[in-house]
Amino acid sequence: MSRVIVVGAGVIGLTAAVRLLEAGHRVDVVARDLPLETTSAIAAALWYPYRALPQDRVTAWAARSREVLAALAQDEPESGVRLRWGTEVLHETTGPPWWADAVPELVAPRALPPGYAAGRSFVAPVVEMPVHLRWLTRRVEELGGTLTRLNLAALPTGADLVVDCAGIGTRLLAGDRAVLPVRGQVVHVEQVGLEQWWLDAAGPTYVVPREREIVLGGTDEEGVWSRTPDPVVAESILRRAQALVPELAGAKVLRHRVGLRPVRPVVRLERAGRVIHCYGHGGAGVTLAWGCAEEVAGLAE
Repeated sequence: MSRVIVVGAGVIGLTAAVRLLEAGHRVDVVARDLPLETTSAIAAALWYPYRALPQDRVTAWAARSREVLAALAQDEPESGVRLRWGTEVLHETTGPPWWADAVPELVAPRALPPGYAAGRSFVAPVVEMPVHLRWLTRRVEELGGTLTRLNLAALPTGADLVVDCAGIGTRLLAGDRAVLPVRGQVVHVEQVGLEQWWLDAAGPTYVVPREREIVLGGTDEEGVWSRTPDPVVAESILRRAQALVPELAGAKVLRHRVGLRPVRPVVRLERAGRVIHCYGHGGAGVTLAWGCAEEVAGLAE
């Protein structure tokens, strides 16, 4: 049994910790930000490979993560995962997406909003992140792991293995300047009876229903560090979301949130001596987390 320190308490770090604990390792998670303070907690968390490469590895990780999330939706509803039908709308007719092999079925939508030429409908996991992060934290603790707030200036020493899941923090901890923040702002509105999700990735504009609210997005501002919601941007998000889903007109605004996606030219998942690096998942943390966690556990052996 190895002693492993996982750095980072977002969805990538917590899922890695779960798989390592299940493999029999002793695991301590340390992070500057606790789970509900991370970018993961802000994510709309619709399964979709967004701002993450390379295509072949991302497709494989996404497919495995989808399998795990689908099982959680069926077997553990307290995990905050639901399977929801939805549609990605397109301004031009295209062939299948590069990640099509990760989805059991893509079908043509029965109807499209005005202004769109094509689309693809499929069932995707939608994860209510505050619920899911609490569930992951409980799972870590039930398996004997620990979670500690710790503000690090460098990757820790003193363990058999360190797993670097620090997201945007890897600019400091791993000295990786290829990781850039991509600012994403969202608006939460009251649930108005919407069951299906909608996505226009070109915006990006998305409408992602949860049990008691709907998450509307978004923005894709590379290199912007501000976490302060911009009211002008919020109005743009509301306008675009209502154009995509007219039923949202008049929905009460509940809150505004901003997160910084850790985008990198390619996801870094590799072992270098006693360190396993697992970061740079962009806007696809939830989409890739379980597939990456299983690869981390394999590298730990």
